[in-house]
Amino acid sequence: DLRLLFDQFMKKCEDGSWKRLPSYKHIFSKNFQEFQTLYLDPSLVKGEERAQLFTRSFENGLGFEYVMFYNDAEKRVLCFLQVGPHLQGAPGFVHGGAIATMMDSTTGTCACRAGGIAMTANLNINFKRPIPLSSVVVIDSQLDRVEGRKLFVSCNVRSVDENTLHSEASALFIKLDPDKSLRKKS
Repeated sequence: DLRLLFDQFMKKCEDGSWKRLPSYKHIFSKNFQEFQTLYLDPSLVKGEERAQLFTRSFENGLGFEYVMFYNDAEKRVLCFLQVGPHLQGAPGFVHGGAIATMMDSTTGTCACRAGGIAMTANLNINFKRPIPLSSVVVIDSQLDRVEGRKLFVSCNVRSVDENTLHSEASALFIKLDPDKSLRKKS
């Protein structure tokens, strides 16, 4: 199922309406370097060369296996996710925290693509149905509105056939102000 969805959306990328977001283990990207320069105390980032994204910290097939696609016109991110056995909660089902992590990652990606560097201020999730381990789900996230530095994003998690709603969420992200810093105050 994951491969089929991937192939379908790679075809949609050909006309330019959708873009595949890069998959990477390490957080080193232009946005992170910009974030680090503007906001972080240099003492906080020692050892960052060993840092990696939490969602990419498991061996292949054991944790989060996913790919994300973004549509600029719709301000929408789709994440195709298959969760491995190291993320079990109740026997045979995905841990709610693992789903929350991916909903936060997907809504956060949507917010950052639409508005720049932003951080989660609130994530409100309603879990509807458990997700069996190793099944594939689609996380569909969309920017709902912008109010100043506030970015409001919603998402839902559905089965590939779209017949089962597993969870839904609303999120508030705050675009970071480049004139303010997260550096320690003396």
